[in-house]
Amino acid sequence: MQLDITIAFFILGALATLLRSDIQFPKALYQSLTLFLMLAIGLKGGVALSKYGSIALLPQSLLVIGLGLVLPLIAFPILRFIGQLKLEDAASIAAHYGSVSIGTYAVAVAFLETQNISYEAYFPLFVVLLEVPAIAVGIALARRSGTNVKWRELIHEVFCNQSLVLLVGALIIGYLWAERIEGITPLFFNLFHGILALFLLEMGMLAASRLKDLKHMGNFMLAFGVFMPLLGGLLGCILGLQMGLSNGGATLLAVLGASASYIAVPAAMRVAIPEANQSLSITYSLAITFPFNVLVGIPTYALFTNWLSN
Repeated sequence: MQLDITIAFFILGALATLLRSDIQFPKALYQSLTLFLMLAIGLKGGVALSKYGSIALLPQSLLVIGLGLVLPLIAFPILRFIGQLKLEDAASIAAHYGSVSIGTYAVAVAFLETQNISYEAYFPLFVVLLEVPAIAVGIALARRSGTNVKWRELIHEVFCNQSLVLLVGALIIGYLWAERIEGITPLFFNLFHGILALFLLEMGMLAASRLKDLKHMGNFMLAFGVFMPLLGGLLGCILGLQMGLSNGGATLLAVLGASASYIAVPAAMRVAIPEANQSLSITYSLAITFPFNVLVGIPTYALFTNWLSN
């Protein structure tokens, strides 16, 4: 299986940082690339929903929400009792691993399209559904230590964060204006792979810059950052096949189960669990799990799916 060209940009970004090159992305450009990917993913899902949406999606949606609730409940005891992390840190990191990474999902979509593997085009709906449940579980776990939550601020952070607003908004726009989508297709659909390549160039630089933090974290952190996505990916794959999804769809659900949030959940956890070490969570998701999924995980989950479906 050949390396996808977009992944080569991630490797280039990582090498540039490790070689101490002076390449710099303006912060505004990185934010713009992230916003573009969210809008493109949401629009594509909305158009698909207008064509294929039905009441049959309801049980599938409930099962996906269930996956988002179960994953942090699996991660928490591993972090707390094997990793010996304090309760607040374990709850925060568990929430990250129950939610989704938009970047990882975008790479998985590009991978499937490059390999000519079909998948259910309404999948962005499941991306949206997986944003919130893990945050709720993380808060519930942290409250065992008596953590006080600023509920008004938290509710705003959870439901008005940029990823949820843009994904849901684009999903609705794509659904309502599906027949008039041609006018923006050249920007949001045709340029998707090129914009993703630029995004991965920056993500490679960002992930490599976090590698120095691993020196202080120990072997458990590295092991968990690889084990948890493999476990989540396997569970997502099994669930996807049991739901009757195509092999491509089951692979995508595996990717959602394997990914760790680095946008929505960190913002929510800063409000919900201020006692937690947020840089620790980001190091897990960005320095270990994101590179693992991009370089190794996604093709591995595709192999999981092919193996289990046969």
